[in-house]
Amino acid sequence: MFAGFSMFAIAVVVLVILTLMMGVRQVPQGFNYTVERFGKYNSTLQPGLALIMPWIDRIGRKINMMEQVLDVPSQEVITKDNATVTVDGVVFFQVLDAARASYEVSNLQIALLNLIMTNIRTVMGSMDLDMLLSHRDEINMRLLGVVDQAVEPWGVKATRIEIKDIVPPRDLVESMGRQMKAEREKRANILEAEGLRQAEILRAEGRKQALVLDAEGRKEATFRDAEARERSAQAEAEATRMVSEAIASGDLAALNYFVAEKYVRALDAFAKAPNQKTFILPMDLAGLAGSIGGIAEIAKSALGESATDDARRPRAATPPQQAQARAAVPPPAPRFGASPPGPSPSSPWGGNPPTES
Repeated sequence: MFAGFSMFAIAVVVLVILTLMMGVRQVPQGFNYTVERFGKYNSTLQPGLALIMPWIDRIGRKINMMEQVLDVPSQEVITKDNATVTVDGVVFFQVLDAARASYEVSNLQIALLNLIMTNIRTVMGSMDLDMLLSHRDEINMRLLGVVDQAVEPWGVKATRIEIKDIVPPRDLVESMGRQMKAEREKRANILEAEGLRQAEILRAEGRKQALVLDAEGRKEATFRDAEARERSAQAEAEATRMVSEAIASGDLAALNYFVAEKYVRALDAFAKAPNQKTFILPMDLAGLAGSIGGIAEIAKSALGESATDDARRPRAATPPQQAQARAAVPPPAPRFGASPPGPSPSSPWGGNPPTES
């Protein structure tokens, strides 16, 4: 009988210990446990140590409250312009209400996956292929708005949806490559034509500027030449006036100087002319010497030498003396076709006329 009492006591102790263990629950961080009483939802256990009614309450669902990642498998989508593309993606979601996520939907991940795949076909099927390839951010935002609104009754928050890859058919990829190449060639041709056009414009502007500068240079040169001719004419007129005044006052030396200067310039022009094979000189050197003497007399008169100095210095030969000197010197033999020597009234110095040499 004592042995039977001992067995009963041990059974009671074990039952008490088992009951206590069933009433204590430890919830890890990042999870929530739902408590069911007689099969009905009663409460939600937060992370940490919690107590429940043993033999009455039990743990229903263990819900992960952390943000989770769900991979969306590849599927074919027909775009608005009847192009077939293969699309896959990824979704990030987080459970906000453990009770609704446990009892509002049967299988949360499968339901969420099917919902996303259906909306991918809906959103991407309403877009052209070009827009589909270049507006991924818009696709992600539209998918996120639709899915987040759909899963809100489940106590779930869709935080982010990303389209990982969009694969068009091979022939379509080749066509796109040819189109891209043609577009780039078009841009290159346009840029080349624009460069040639700009170069032609710049060259035309340069030619225009050169012509303007050339015209301005010719204008300035013409103005300078006209000014130089005007000043030369003024100087010539002044010289002529002074010679005229000297002649009017009875000074013939100025007239002799004026004629001698013209005579020497004419001889210099004949000698320097490139198309002349002959040039003119006086027939006899005595006439040339007389001319030089006349020029010396003109210089003396211009310098205003005194009469005393004139008396001290030997005077130049007078015309009769020059005639005697020429008579003393035998005349040179006349050339074929030359005029015979003799005085000529056309010579400014009273000598022989010039002949070809």
